[in-house]
Amino acid sequence: MDKKLIEAINVQLNFEIESAHVYLAMQNYFANKSLKGFEHWFQIQFREELEHAQKFMNYMNDRGARVDIRGFATPKNEFESVLEILETSLNHEKEVTKRINNLMTMAMELKDYATIALLQWYVNEQVEEEANFSELIDKVKMTGNHGLLMLDHVVGKR
Repeated sequence: MDKKLIEAINVQLNFEIESAHVYLAMQNYFANKSLKGFEHWFQIQFREELEHAQKFMNYMNDRGARVDIRGFATPKNEFESVLEILETSLNHEKEVTKRINNLMTMAMELKDYATIALLQWYVNEQVEEEANFSELIDKVKMTGNHGLLMLDHVVGKR
């Protein structure tokens, strides 16, 4: 594998771990507010981000590339509202999408078809991630605070 691509994937897999911690902080915000459905929803997000990181690590190890685990900033733990958390999450996922697209561009330029195949899964996943948060944002805006408990029940069934 190209050294620059190895470095870029290492950066991304560490960002996936950081993303997991972002969602873990959000999960615990909801736990503190007794919004069990949202807590559950963000627990799933937390796990998915770790799975995304693991998928990158497995790929790197399969290709004989060195995985380099790094640190990250402390995630935000306090929020003003459910809407703020969802909008922050959507913006975070848009950043992930941008990073995945940049990796795809690099892999395509290098004609690294194995990496292109891997990244296509992430491209598809990001479409789903952004759609999920956009839908939740729309629902929170439509229901306002009055419908929040009902929506909490619905998202808890994820």
